[in-house]
Amino acid sequence: MGELHTRFKEHKRRITAAVITTQFVLLLLFIGLWEAAGRKNWIDPLLFSYPSKMFLQLWKTMVDGSIWPHVGMTVTETVVGFLLGTILGTVIAALLWWFPFLSRVFDPYLVVLNSMPKVALGPIFIVGLGPGFMSIVAITLSITVIITILNIYNRFREIDTGYIKVVRLFGASRLQLFKLVILPGSFPVIISTLKVNVGLAWIGVIVGEFLVAKLGLGYLIIYGFQVFNFTLVLSSLIVIAVVATVMYQLVAMLERKLTEGWRER
Repeated sequence: MGELHTRFKEHKRRITAAVITTQFVLLLLFIGLWEAAGRKNWIDPLLFSYPSKMFLQLWKTMVDGSIWPHVGMTVTETVVGFLLGTILGTVIAALLWWFPFLSRVFDPYLVVLNSMPKVALGPIFIVGLGPGFMSIVAITLSITVIITILNIYNRFREIDTGYIKVVRLFGASRLQLFKLVILPGSFPVIISTLKVNVGLAWIGVIVGEFLVAKLGLGYLIIYGFQVFNFTLVLSSLIVIAVVATVMYQLVAMLERKLTEGWRER
């Protein structure tokens, strides 16, 4: 058995190495083809730029320090919106589970809010909260909170009734039921919602910065478009992709830590 397990682990390592190598090769091919297309004018370099020009733009802004305030502001807004949206959404989902009357009252409102285009609320937040940090975070919350509530509350309701009956037979209170059955059984969905909220938080922040910001990566994208500097636009998108990937990987690490061993049970 020990030898079989060792061979299985070795096979998994080889597959993982092959996947990573293939991903890296595909990325290099894409960058190389884009570079060649831009330099040989197969595509319009003014509109689509090319990698070496974009990386030179990024390097210059990193060296002179002009990009760091924009990155810092956008990351701060995203992290605040992400955390607040996830925490508030989870708390509200717990309250709806705890008080079934509230869930019946607010269910149609949640459906309407979920179907409403959140970007349309941007001008209202800007007028009400002012053109700045608070309005951008509010736009982000309007996107992340509703999704979090619906996903987690639906999971709370779908917990296996067999587990609930067993815990109640042992005399558990509603609080103990929530702590011992409902919440632990919802961890996979909560983690999945965290992953979704990473992308949604970035969407909310960038849209908010499009509308109102004078600092941030969204502002750089709009500014680059206005002055017809698409190299600045694309380099800003690269920064967003890198930071968003880092955030996603942190959530994935949290998932592995919290769910370690679940598949074997």
